[in-house]
Amino acid sequence: MCGIAGLAGPDAARHESTVAAMALAQHHRGPDGTRRLASADGRAVLSMNTLLIVDRTAPLGPYRDQVTGVLLTFNGEIYNYRQQAAAWGIELERGETDAHLVLRAFVKLGPACLDGLDGMFALAAYDPRRRRLFLARDRLGEKPLYWRLDGGRLAFASEVSTLTGYGTAPLVVRPEMLSIETPTGVDTPFQGIQLLAPATLLAFDVATGSLDQRTWWRLEHCEPWQGDYRTALARFSVLLADQVPLRAPAGDFALLLSGGLDSAVLAYLMRPSVCVTVRYPGQDRLDESRTAAMVARDIGAKLVVIEPTVEDFIRSLPEIVAALDYPMGNASTFSEHMAYRAVAERGLRVVVGGLGPDEFLMGYVRHALVLFGPGAVLTAGLEAYRPLASKLLYTADRPLGPADAIVRLILRGTDPDGRVRELVSEALERAGGDLARGLTLADLATAWRPLVMTSDKLASAFALERRSPFLARDLVEFSYRLPVEHKITDPAAGKRILRDAAKALGLPPEVWGSRDKLGFASPVPSWLSGPLEGWATARITSAVAEAPRGLRPLLEGGLRPGGRFDRTRMQALMAAAWFADQRVRATA
Repeated sequence: MCGIAGLAGPDAARHESTVAAMALAQHHRGPDGTRRLASADGRAVLSMNTLLIVDRTAPLGPYRDQVTGVLLTFNGEIYNYRQQAAAWGIELERGETDAHLVLRAFVKLGPACLDGLDGMFALAAYDPRRRRLFLARDRLGEKPLYWRLDGGRLAFASEVSTLTGYGTAPLVVRPEMLSIETPTGVDTPFQGIQLLAPATLLAFDVATGSLDQRTWWRLEHCEPWQGDYRTALARFSVLLADQVPLRAPAGDFALLLSGGLDSAVLAYLMRPSVCVTVRYPGQDRLDESRTAAMVARDIGAKLVVIEPTVEDFIRSLPEIVAALDYPMGNASTFSEHMAYRAVAERGLRVVVGGLGPDEFLMGYVRHALVLFGPGAVLTAGLEAYRPLASKLLYTADRPLGPADAIVRLILRGTDPDGRVRELVSEALERAGGDLARGLTLADLATAWRPLVMTSDKLASAFALERRSPFLARDLVEFSYRLPVEHKITDPAAGKRILRDAAKALGLPPEVWGSRDKLGFASPVPSWLSGPLEGWATARITSAVAEAPRGLRPLLEGGLRPGGRFDRTRMQALMAAAWFADQRVRATA
């Protein structure tokens, strides 16, 4: 985890102090030092906040190729960089890291090198030979990268708040913030500032001011798997055993261990020195700490148990909102924040989590509801999910198509312009008729962005690098290719092939036999309708009085009564805290 920022344009060198201020705004992302470099032609200035992981003695970025003058600023990790260096005939000197490989690959191959990189990254490379700045993000958007174009100059940064400080950016409340709690696609709540899409390459010609974007990887281009289940299971197990350990750093690191299937598999394959779990006293429904303790004991790891309180939430809310840049929907936000705090307090720099299997292997109850129907899901013993299933139970005697069913299950508000419906329909079409693959693509187009972004942003606030080993390219592509029956056959037990792989690898039945998904969910929604009701209402009401018209429906939704698991009030409270920030209020 590092921070990158910069500026490209005909007179970029004259604005070097501006880039310095941008880098300072996100210095927490790279506590080992901040540097900036200007290109020899004065058309680009790049900065980098460096967090040293691979080699603690490595030189700080940005990086310059002495022969061509190509500049690179880089955030992330490339796990196959040594293999790619050999494949491309690129020599790495002692002490050089993955960033040096990427620099030399850009010199030698240009943006064509991106397809050979397996890892998480956001990067900017300026090539004076072409007078072009290139921006790129990894396949699944693990590392954020924002950009804006003003007056013939392109500015970019790891955090959107860095770019709001660069110039005016009026507040725009996107409709999807009301529909699914977060902007979708490349939109942000600030006019003129965009998020570079995952697996996207942006090329900016500093001489003409023109720019071009293209997608350099598409999951839906992966051909369906044709083998039988036994062969698929053997292949999947090999990929797990090969790819997951490659994501472990050389030194000590922490694992977010919820006690569920995904994080437990990581524990046994990666053997972290520290495991962190979160539990809430009196909330037995959310407590998987007994399984977490068993796993930690089996692998010889120290288990750190965090028990967040109502007071912790009150203290943490401003920190969470500041870290996220703008409100994002994620049921685990508070729990993750507290877990990352505990990791940082122990002096560790890398934290690992289990994102991925739910989206690619049908791990969510909403997937089962679409694939099997609400009756089958409730009959399978998931009665706790009746409020979610009820969205499909009463449909005026007309059957719902897949797109309508998916939209009903993911909406947390209205979809006035049909944007969410459009995204889901496009995902199903790209899946070519395979409903399970369509569900994966729909997740990536809607619910995925806040999950992956909150993981990076909350960890970065504590100068931690967040890694998600299940997002290894080979694992992701293979999982997507599998037919639905390899992913789920029982409405109450998704991720079939991962469960069977865990069993084959010798993990205990408490890991692969669990039928319910809890993760790092928290009781915050019930707190906001209980002990914190008055506190939350006062803050939301205060924000409504001064908020712009577009933000008011989001805030007002939090003033209505909600159920135990309803996140509407939480999202309204986050929006109120966000708007209370003077920097945000100034843009409204």
